Amino acid sequence: MNPPREAAFSLGSNLGDSPALLGEARRLLRTTPGVREAAASSLYETSPVDVPPEFSAVRFLNAVLILEGPFDAAGWHRIAHEVEDRLGRVRDGRRNVPRTIDVDLLYCGDETVSTSALQVPHPRWHTRRFVLAPLAEVRPDAQPPGSDRTVLQTLLALDDKEDVRKTPLIW
Repeated sequence: MNPPREAAFSLGSNLGDSPALLGEARRLLRTTPGVREAAASSLYETSPVDVPPEFSAVRFLNAVLILEGPFDAAGWHRIAHEVEDRLGRVRDGRRNVPRTIDVDLLYCGDETVSTSALQVPHPRWHTRRFVLAPLAEVRPDAQPPGSDRTVLQTLLALDDKEDVRKTPLIW
């Protein structure tokens, strides 16, 4: 078995019972054999980003989950897709539409991957406040591969209009 490595996931939902769906995704990920939860952010209510106009008012709940386990990026990616499938994620080819659950691998140790199916670190982690705010809560000093700044430095330098608010909801 491979030595454990840290993997960061961004979780989002804006269709159905989002707090329950995020909680179930968290449970499924952390109960994967050989996996330990290292940290979990608060839940954040966020404005949609890059969505079709008809969904511009549909807000998201987002969070970040840090896990340690024996998987490489491809293994984590497969597990994330299995969790999405179990929780009713529909993949119909449309991008950025409402969904029950979205589980994105942000980084996996110091691994970098660039294929048509997977890019690690996530190619837009550093441009999205809905990822950076919860990630900075749990890993402010992390520096994903290819970045010359920490997560917190990246968040503080971000110039955008995203509305991201920590919520009192529990997941």
